[in-house]
Amino acid sequence: MVQRMSRIHTLEVDSVLVGDSTALMRAMPANSVDLVFADPPYNLQLNNDLRRPNNSVVDGVDDEWDKFDDFATYDRFTRDWIAAAKRILKPTGSFWVIGSYHNIYRVGAIVQDLGLWILNDIVWRKTNPMPNFRGKRFTNAHETMLWCAKDKDARYTFNYETMKGLNEDLQMRSDWLIPLCGGPERLKLDGRKAHPTQKPEALLHRVLLASTKPGDLVVDPFFGTGTTGAVAKRLGRRFIGLERDETYARLARERIAAVLPVPAEDLTIQSKRSEPRVPFGTLVERGMIPPGTVLVDQSRRWAARVRPDGTLIWANGKGSIHQVGAEVQGAPSCNGWTFWYYEQAGQLMPIDLLRQQIRAEYAN
Repeated sequence: MVQRMSRIHTLEVDSVLVGDSTALMRAMPANSVDLVFADPPYNLQLNNDLRRPNNSVVDGVDDEWDKFDDFATYDRFTRDWIAAAKRILKPTGSFWVIGSYHNIYRVGAIVQDLGLWILNDIVWRKTNPMPNFRGKRFTNAHETMLWCAKDKDARYTFNYETMKGLNEDLQMRSDWLIPLCGGPERLKLDGRKAHPTQKPEALLHRVLLASTKPGDLVVDPFFGTGTTGAVAKRLGRRFIGLERDETYARLARERIAAVLPVPAEDLTIQSKRSEPRVPFGTLVERGMIPPGTVLVDQSRRWAARVRPDGTLIWANGKGSIHQVGAEVQGAPSCNGWTFWYYEQAGQLMPIDLLRQQIRAEYAN
């Protein structure tokens, strides 16, 4: 619940705190946060109203919080909040920051100067970007996110299989096609957008699924109307939102209070890398694949015979299921578990089915 502030190591968890984000982060314990997601002011440098061809004014970003005297002032502000964010980040934590061409290159340089290690730059491609009304530039159809570890040698969370599952079993790419926030998701205040730069929940859904685990603590130092907190609560992550504007903080609390969490049993996604290791020899010694069995690939183009020690032999040599699978194809590597099949009642069956049977026994 947003209104309840439970204390864990002096952190007010599942809460929205009002105040200067840098000062609030400096008051937090060091190495206490699993992920920081930051959507800072972009310093858009807008001096005049932006108008459509019919001369109506575009509802853009003209708030005082996005205005800085010069680049040097913006850089000092950026260095201060990033340094504070890095201090509270666990050695295994992730740091995300989003921006546009106005600020992301300055932010990226400061990120590197402070020792954070950039893992990816993610391009958020907008399906419905605002047009370039004057027709003097390309339409600004994307923003850039930097995903960083705390330092060059840090271990960090990356839920690779989860991202593949989200992308129909294909590796998730670094260009994400997601629409701008709109429709019922867009918060309104007195009939107008409550916040000019409200991010879509789909964007934060992907960020948090990719780089956190259930129960992890997420801090958003520029919380706005609470997109990060809403998604964190839904996905079983804890959060702390830092916001200096009382109105935004109130809207965020109301919004998050209405969010229903996903049932806990649906949040745990088993990583293949964390599953128990089963050597192929285990299948042989248990008689599931007897010595002398001929294994073939799915097209029956290649064949190899199983030896008592769990290695395979073929016309040109011997080795593990992976080594021989690579050799017969002339490939640099091969996942033997998915390459080799055995015959059962006239049907080809992948040997990986037998490995899964053993893993199921281990789980029980």
